[in-house]
Amino acid sequence: MTIAVNPEMHPALVLNADYRPLSYYPLSLWSWQDAIKAVFLDRVNIVSEYDAAVSSPSFQMKLPSVVSLKQYIQPQRNPAFTRFNLFLRDGFTCQYCGVEEKDLTFDHLIPRSLGGQTTWENIITACSPCNLRKGGKLAKDAGMTPNRKPWVPTVHDLHNAGRKFPPNHLHESWMDYLYWDAPLEP
Repeated sequence: MTIAVNPEMHPALVLNADYRPLSYYPLSLWSWQDAIKAVFLDRVNIVSEYDAAVSSPSFQMKLPSVVSLKQYIQPQRNPAFTRFNLFLRDGFTCQYCGVEEKDLTFDHLIPRSLGGQTTWENIITACSPCNLRKGGKLAKDAGMTPNRKPWVPTVHDLHNAGRKFPPNHLHESWMDYLYWDAPLEP
């Protein structure tokens, strides 16, 4: 196939069968190749298209900008306990000093050396200086208090947190599907 324009600039927003994004952060996007493959395998409906197209000698197709799955995928009930989800829960900020940091670490409130577990309820994000200052002590013994108590987030909590960090590029055809379940302001 020859390509009319740069297709890397044309990802497709992937919606569940209920027209909600599969995820907000990271935003559920497919490459144009994956979107076209899913169309040909009859797994998705094309909701919106770009003006750009791909073509071959006998076929031309506009690139999908929004697709919806034909079969509903049940969202996870409990988010995975990952470094990324932990940072997302804590808003990518140090929970001790409040600094937004690109190179965050995570800190055990009850250090592992004192029997602390690696769980949602015992880990918070911390910048390196705060993490080093606290060291292997309890936060109160180091004279430090987290800005908020750690908790087990729901998928909904992480979706809401992810809305605060939109990707660098949001195509206009996606806007009707991204935040439609947010509360309306009077």
